[in-house]
Amino acid sequence: MIRCLAIDDEPLALRQIRSYIERIPQLDLAATFSNAIEAREWLLDNSADLIFVDINMPGLSGVDFVRSLANPPMIIFTTAYSEYAVEGFKLDAIDYLLKPFGFDELQRSATKALSLHELRQLRDSATSQSSEVTEEPSADKEYISIRADHKTSLIKVANIVFLESEGEYVRLHLNDGTKLVTLFRLKNMESSLPVEMFMRVHRSYIINTTHISGYTKGRVFLDSDDYVPIGESYKEAFAELVKRKL
Repeated sequence: MIRCLAIDDEPLALRQIRSYIERIPQLDLAATFSNAIEAREWLLDNSADLIFVDINMPGLSGVDFVRSLANPPMIIFTTAYSEYAVEGFKLDAIDYLLKPFGFDELQRSATKALSLHELRQLRDSATSQSSEVTEEPSADKEYISIRADHKTSLIKVANIVFLESEGEYVRLHLNDGTKLVTLFRLKNMESSLPVEMFMRVHRSYIINTTHISGYTKGRVFLDSDDYVPIGESYKEAFAELVKRKL
């Protein structure tokens, strides 16, 4: 169960997000606030695993609110202005929801939070046993070998849609919907993947460029119906890729 907060200065938006969160059994809405100042005071004596917070609010914006937290939990920004998305991802937000959004969109963001929460729990309980330590992936042209779920798996490179970093872990998203978690850092995985097929677009994401289905400012859409953010320092390289291939 993930303990949540919702912060929005618009009463209607706050009621809507409350109703959506209450429809997801894995989420527990601990409190709602109409301004970030009250939420920050509440957090002095209470805790939350996930915060849904509007970006554009009077008094204290959602971005400044997150910056003011010593140890911010998982964050999902909500906003009516798409230009704020880049700022949100700079703060390592899990996602941002562009208003008006529906239940399916919030549920999709919540699924990301649940996956990250699961990974963090796994990391905290991980031991140094050899069965949990991954080996160096082989730099084969067609396959890579990784250790996940207590076994070594041979993964066809073309079937990897994207890779997602979670600290000391990497989550591989495959084209059949399978997700594999391996105890390995993204930068090491990157060196084992063919550069003509894979591209790092964010410090936490590597994509298989053959699976790109579209793109917009700050996002790459993949044919698995997933999307990942484009980091500020990777935008120029991605623009070059678009010119060459897309």
